[in-house]
Amino acid sequence: MAFATARSLALKGADGHVIDVQVDVSPGLPGTTIIGRVDKSLSEARERVRMAINNDCGHWPATKRVTVLLAPADLPKTGTHYDLAIAVAVLAADKQQADLEPGHLAGWAFIGELSVSGGLRPVPGVLPMVIAAAAHGIDRVFVPEPQAAEAALVPGMTVFGVRSLAQVSAVLRDVEVPEADPVVAPSASPLATWRGEDRLADLDLADLDGLDDVRYAVEVAAAGGHPTMLIGPRGTGKTSLAERIPSILPDLTTEQALEVTALHSVAGTLPEGSGLLHRPPWFAPHHSASAASVLGGGTGRVRPGQVSLAHHGVLFLDEFPHFRADVIEAMRQPLESGEVTIARGEESATYPARSLVVLAANPCPCGNFHGRSGSGCECTETQRAHYRRKLTGPILDRVDIWMEVRPQGARRSSFRPGPETSADVRARVADARQRQARRYRHCTWLLNASCPGQVLAEHWPLEPEGQHLIDDELSAGRLTRRGLTRVQRLAWTVADCSGVDRPGQREADIALTLRSDDSARSLPASIVRVAS
Repeated sequence: MAFATARSLALKGADGHVIDVQVDVSPGLPGTTIIGRVDKSLSEARERVRMAINNDCGHWPATKRVTVLLAPADLPKTGTHYDLAIAVAVLAADKQQADLEPGHLAGWAFIGELSVSGGLRPVPGVLPMVIAAAAHGIDRVFVPEPQAAEAALVPGMTVFGVRSLAQVSAVLRDVEVPEADPVVAPSASPLATWRGEDRLADLDLADLDGLDDVRYAVEVAAAGGHPTMLIGPRGTGKTSLAERIPSILPDLTTEQALEVTALHSVAGTLPEGSGLLHRPPWFAPHHSASAASVLGGGTGRVRPGQVSLAHHGVLFLDEFPHFRADVIEAMRQPLESGEVTIARGEESATYPARSLVVLAANPCPCGNFHGRSGSGCECTETQRAHYRRKLTGPILDRVDIWMEVRPQGARRSSFRPGPETSADVRARVADARQRQARRYRHCTWLLNASCPGQVLAEHWPLEPEGQHLIDDELSAGRLTRRGLTRVQRLAWTVADCSGVDRPGQREADIALTLRSDDSARSLPASIVRVAS
């Protein structure tokens, strides 16, 4: 029987699924059929694979009927990375090319796009595909040569980085591997990187003087992963402060680094040869960005957006009221559950989106509204009211910390002799996160902002006097039920930052102040630490 099976992988969201590429070569009306819910890029594979085989190793069975089934047939298949699996299965199924037997393909996974000459090209999503292969007991994989280091990040996997179909065939047949031209770099490789993330590497909190209570709020947000809103006139330092948040975040754990690297691999934005991404990512989309860019989607294959690429890092949405209405409303899901689901026709994908979301807004459209008098503001009251309506409602009830950023002249630093560096704050953030890691060591979440409210109330309640203070705010209508849970989470992060074993009245009061947009409330001076 002229039949062979090679294995490849399909991606649904960030999850990989093993695909059996089954090929039958038999007498009949000559032709090639590819079935199994395939998209256009896979329908075109018949031509790419046929020419690659003819030009690189062997010959295409042009006088026979070739049927290619990608199983399971109910799972949608998209992408060009199935080319290599189809090609080796055809070579193994064709009895006239007996030097490659079907048994040679057992235990291997094949990932790569083929060119007309038989050369391989890089494809997105190699890391999550190899992770899925390892989870299904596959311990050997062929990938395009530039992506071998990416695939080798998976423990226990034997990776062969190859340049051509002929090299793959030679390895499978255990013969001398022929020379081949180097693999062309991915088409998504950046052509200009004059700015990039390196610009943020030189930023430090010590660059900013004053803003003591805002600094503390940002420290709490970074320690517990709490969504934060910064409101203030233009030029008060909102963007400068947000850009320095990555500098106070500790390095990613190995598990976090794998998740983040896999997401960037799926999106095709992983730099060649970068290995694991150990630093928390930073993304700051412009307010004119589309929903597909921020949340994910696109035509054809569903790709993760910047909210997912910022997973375990920082997503900064400056001028938040100017974002499109559909983007603002769609932010409910990642703020609430830490994931985002995108549906396009018959395809649906869910990506993680547990980032530190920082929103920034001016008090009015022109950005010059100062104090209660509104001096310097050129907006009408109608314009200000319309602008403020975008900063209310369900979306911002999901924001934990509200902080007003006032002009520097009105906020002289009186708590410490000099600004702390990012390294000083990062050490405290790392210590607070270690306390949370010990507390939640048997849980599926890592930080206070992700802890379910019911679980928090049952297993880690506040001290009675602290809980009574929060309950009074709920009874007075100044807190919603969702807001009560978020204040409880904040109180725990305040306690973790202070080294307190269990939040009490002081921590609850600070948490209420951090969540309040009432400018009459202020943080106690004692919470701002003096640099040692």
